[in-house]
Amino acid sequence: MQFIDLQAQQARIAADVEVRIKAVLAHGRYILGPEVAELEERLADYVGVRHCIGVASGTDALLVALMALDIGPGDEVITTPFTFVATAEMIALLGAVPKLVDIDPVTYNIEPQGIEAAIGPKTRAIMPVSLYGQCADMDAINAVADRHGLPVIEDAAQSFGARYKGRRSCGLSTIGCTSFFPSKPLGAYGDGGACFTEDDRLAARMRQAMNHGQDQRYSHPRLGINGRLDTLQAAVLLAKLAIFPDEVERRAVVGNRYTELLQARGARSVKDASDGLLTPHVAPGYTSVFAQYTLQADDRDAVVAKLKAQDIPTAVHYPIPLNRQGAYAQYCCPDCTPHADRAAARVFSLPMHPYLSAEDAERIAEAVAAA
Repeated sequence: MQFIDLQAQQARIAADVEVRIKAVLAHGRYILGPEVAELEERLADYVGVRHCIGVASGTDALLVALMALDIGPGDEVITTPFTFVATAEMIALLGAVPKLVDIDPVTYNIEPQGIEAAIGPKTRAIMPVSLYGQCADMDAINAVADRHGLPVIEDAAQSFGARYKGRRSCGLSTIGCTSFFPSKPLGAYGDGGACFTEDDRLAARMRQAMNHGQDQRYSHPRLGINGRLDTLQAAVLLAKLAIFPDEVERRAVVGNRYTELLQARGARSVKDASDGLLTPHVAPGYTSVFAQYTLQADDRDAVVAKLKAQDIPTAVHYPIPLNRQGAYAQYCCPDCTPHADRAAARVFSLPMHPYLSAEDAERIAEAVAAA
């Protein structure tokens, strides 16, 4: 059993991928070829915004977004400690301070109330993370940002394709950023990412920032990076985008099936309990793309070990919150994020992909309940 079955997906799209890659090999424009522009147009239309800028990775997407907002030394950017390190890493690399705010224990996403309390005279932006496939409470976060005149960057590396009150992730704030790492809901065959915005000025700045800061050949009005999306990866993503809406629906079916099977065996929703085996909660008005199907357990390590003995793979996202990591401990007091600490000690994720069979889900749920 595989944690993520990319081979099943590849078999489905192999012919289209081959045709598209052959087209790239034929025209030879491996950097910023026509497939990149086509992908950007289609992704912008999918999200429902004016601009999409393809970049080399989800990490570069965050960096380019911050650079477009002129975030720099001494500035503070409010974000969450319960995320992949890239979120805070890009803030710190620019010399800014990632100010870490605790999570909502039900959704695992940053608490809007905590954001408001953390805003100070040096705050320049807010960067919520839409974790595990479900958007953060973007209306509440945007309301806080509007009161203080701050831009919002949604780190949507795990939520591309999810909906929030009828709108799609990446189109909910000043800038949306996502990742096309192979295991993501929409993944390339290597690294890739994208930034989304309605703002023409920010779009131009991000396009410059991802291409050495240039506005035309050998003209560099801004500091930039080499963060371009490869044409070959764009070709792969175009093939995958054709089946992506169907895969989003399949992910929802798998996620809901897991929840029904586990709750039938005694698990409870994380919304309704704080101990025992807890299933994820998708809030009303939200959808999740289940980048991970994440449970909580009182003795997580023992459960994981028992599942491993039955050849059922698991993963822990994330075992150590950023405020307890050596490079980031300085940005938050050790005991200021109790919900993130508790989640880090209890969460584990089950195999999750659009092609997980009902029989495998049944077997996994039975094994989890027994463990």
